[in-house]
Order: sequence, then structure tokens, then C-alpha cells
Amino acid sequence: MKTILVVTDNVPQQINGVVTTFHNLEQQANRHGYDIVYCDPRQFPNCGAPGYGDIRLSWPRQIGQVLEQVNPQYVHIATEGPLGLAARCWMDKHGWRYNTSYHTKIPEALKRYYKIPESWTYKYLRWFHKHSGKVLATTVSMVDELKQHGFCGDIVPWTRGVDRSQFYPLETTRTSTYPTLLWVGRVAPEKNCEDFCKLDYLGAKKIVVGSGPQLKYLAAKYPLVEFVGMQTGDALASYYREADCLVFTSRWDTFGIVMLESMACGTPVAAYPVCGPKDVIELDRTGYTSPDLKLAVVRALAIPRHVVTVASYRWSWEKCWQIFEYNLVRRL
Repeated sequence: MKTILVVTDNVPQQINGVVTTFHNLEQQANRHGYDIVYCDPRQFPNCGAPGYGDIRLSWPRQIGQVLEQVNPQYVHIATEGPLGLAARCWMDKHGWRYNTSYHTKIPEALKRYYKIPESWTYKYLRWFHKHSGKVLATTVSMVDELKQHGFCGDIVPWTRGVDRSQFYPLETTRTSTYPTLLWVGRVAPEKNCEDFCKLDYLGAKKIVVGSGPQLKYLAAKYPLVEFVGMQTGDALASYYREADCLVFTSRWDTFGIVMLESMACGTPVAAYPVCGPKDVIELDRTGYTSPDLKLAVVRALAIPRHVVTVASYRWSWEKCWQIFEYNLVRRL
């Protein structure tokens, strides 16, 4: 088995796109003769980020020992936090080659939470990724956006997939009189959940699946919205199947795996026309995008569910793995 070391500032219990992506890639990697090993905050002293406790900030003083002990054939740096930074600096110093990926719009997040100018963060990110053999970005739009911000080198669009043993459509036809609108994600400011909560759609039942720092605030402010907390596995899939439309409100996500999960269940997606949705959603086939979120919902609801399901088959973890494997860079 060839070893791929993935350096990430995430921990396995987090529920986000980075963790979901690599969890699914593990199975594909094993089938193709690779073993994925992680270097993550559990191996070092760490603490929660200010105001965002589930994000762990590490103190990776001995990262060189960890890297040498694993002795991988390939190294992939998945995040640009303290662990990714320490690994990048150590490998540059010792002549190890690696590739990286860009998952999150960090400059926008840091500006919103900590008032750090986007120009400062983009300068750091350009420096961080400039020695990467390949930079994997989530979509074609994200590749273009990074280039517009001055990123150079080989930047590759890297798709995502969906577990069809978990997410699949109902065999019976839905007969609801009024639509059920669903929102799934981390209930936090960057996910823009409040746009869903205040969406005026007469007669619609609105359900929010997820937890996060805004949950109590939004639940108190919007008592007519049903907040069911974080759901996983069969329970999450059932919410997708029972919904008539997934409303994806984030303007910061670089992809949005929840959209693929919804489509695989036959549920169309309504979203803003921003990076992520405009790459994932096929207009009038798997959903609709519009600056007018209510219009996007109306158009999405008109799409037959079987059309959504069939169109969703363009996404697979096998294809995601193929792109990842093809762009691996040998350590030496």
C-alpha cells in the first residue's frame, strides 16, 4: 500500500465538507492500493478558535517527527491553518514535495469574524500555495476566482461525490399540498441561514437541519421554522427525501456537498448564483439559481423529482478520487 499523508486542521468529529470529502476518499484510496493517514490537531496541544470552539488551533512544534515517522510517498495539505502552515514550512526546508487544496473562503470569513482585511489573508494564501505541486480547488469558478486574486501555478478543479447507498429517492410519489422547504448545514453566520428563515413562501413548511452558534438565536427569532438539530445517516437522508426543495443560502461555500445529497434523493435545490451552486446546479434539471431566492424556489419546485435524480448521477466519489490521484505529487 502506498501512503498518502493528509495534513488537516480539522478533526474527524467535525461535520464539514473537508472531513466528508476525505472520509469518502479513504474508501476509494483503499480500493486502489493507497492508505490515507492523517496529521491532525489530535496529535498536538490544541485549543478552540476564539468564538468558534469546534475549530481547533494546534501548536505543532514536533511536526517534523510526525511527518518522518509516517514516511509517506505523497503529502497533501488540506488546510491553511497552523498545522498546514507548520507542515508547509518544514517540507519546504527539507525538500519534500506536496500538493494542497483550497476548500474555504477564508479571507471572507476572517474579515467577518475578526475584521482582518481580505487583502492580508489573500496575500498569505498566495504565499502558502505558491510552492504546491498542484492546487486542488472545488470548481471551475473557484479556480477562476483564485486566479483573479493572483494565485499562480497549476490550479485544478476537483469535483465531489455522494454516497448513493445512503442518499437515494423515495419509491412512492409525494402528495403534499404545501411544499416542505429544507435547509441543511452549520447554523452559523457564514452559512446565511437567516435568509432561509425569513423567506416568505405562503403555506410552506420550513425545516432547518444542523447545529451551530446561531441556533438558539434563530430558533427564538423564527418560531414558525422547525429546528431539528444535527442529523446524520438515515435520519438526514429522510429529511432530504421528505422535502420538496433544498434551499442553499450560503454565499461562501466553495462547493456545498449537501446539494449533491439532496439531488441524489430527487430533491431539487434553490440557491443564489454564486461560486458553488452555479457550478453544481443544472438550471431546470437539478434546481435553479437566482438573486431572488423565492424565484429560485418556485423554479426548483417545478422540476420533476425523477429528472433531478437522473441528472445527479454526474457526481461520484470515484470521479473525485480519480482527480485526486491523478494530481498527487511524489514527495521526493
